[in-house]
Amino acid sequence: MAAMTDVTDPTSVAMELGSEKITILPGHSADFTSVTFQILKEDHTLGNSLRYMIMKNPEVEFCGYSIPHPSEAKMNLRIQTIPSTTAIEALKKGLDDLMDLCDVVTDSFNKELQDSNQSMQIDA
Repeated sequence: MAAMTDVTDPTSVAMELGSEKITILPGHSADFTSVTFQILKEDHTLGNSLRYMIMKNPEVEFCGYSIPHPSEAKMNLRIQTIPSTTAIEALKKGLDDLMDLCDVVTDSFNKELQDSNQSMQIDA
């Protein structure tokens, strides 16, 4: 995974992770192994699936998410890693892994749908 240019600057992190969509909340560790991210306009659908994918990474010690209040479209995601990686890298890997999984599910669904449509045409 490509190293970030300046992980000590939360602004550069936010820009690299997708501008204002993802920000780093105050209180992170100096080495960025323990970070709370705030992701806007997301809910439990992304939160639980992303938490699951991030926890599959053996370099991650903890990952959890919360929705601070039901009327706010914000999700807080806390990631703690071992010293050899950062929470930012773990988040990027988790997002990439989740996108790959979604691609596999989409491909499988489309294949089954096509097979089903062909079988219905043969039966007709």
